Amino acid sequence: LGYKIIDKNLVKNERLISNYNYLKTKKILENLFNNNQIKSVIQIGANDGKRFDNLHYLIKKYEPNTILVEPIKSNFNELKKNYSEQKNFFFENLAISVNDEIQELFKVKESKLHFYDEHIVGITSFDRNHLIKHGVNKNHIEKEKVDSISLINLLKKHSVDNFDLLSIDTEGYDGNIVLDFLSQTKIRPIIIFEYIHIKNQILNNVLELLKNEEYIIFRVEENIFCLPKNFKDKIKIF
Repeated sequence: LGYKIIDKNLVKNERLISNYNYLKTKKILENLFNNNQIKSVIQIGANDGKRFDNLHYLIKKYEPNTILVEPIKSNFNELKKNYSEQKNFFFENLAISVNDEIQELFKVKESKLHFYDEHIVGITSFDRNHLIKHGVNKNHIEKEKVDSISLINLLKKHSVDNFDLLSIDTEGYDGNIVLDFLSQTKIRPIIIFEYIHIKNQILNNVLELLKNEEYIIFRVEENIFCLPKNFKDKIKIF
């Protein structure tokens, strides 16, 4: 039937190890900011700027030049409120899409959110089944039409020819964005993206391309960190 049985202890143990792991996404990011490695940021899938967001505290504290991209209107409005006092922040109510293939997203209806925990608000996806896999009732799902732009055209729109950090959380579309970005531009920032919902073949293609670009790749929690090759002399193992 196309299913493969996985030992439930494997999943539980991976989550347990992640909870006790010394290396955390926020810890690594804070170290990079402290060492002036990040002065400009593009965050794709910024949500409301607070919920499950490792960058929120750091970009408020260090105030890098920042572009925040969020396609869902209600989240976008909250995003602007939560960063209303920040300087050098730019907001885009758009979906990042390759070849304009995303024109609508699936989300839980506002009137049905009380049936779920806070995490559900952050699982908006181009794939309806992604919500169903997270336990969302089919009747609680609705589509929202969105405007989209490629990452390359977003860079052109803001006259960006270089930046330090690309953070992506798009519930499964992350790999498509990374592939398009690396293929269409010579800019090589630090890249962080969520990997757990990416299709295996796409993730394989992403990792191969990152390897060819001599990125340093490692996994922390649900994210893959990709450091440009010039970081090789800066990493210390202790």
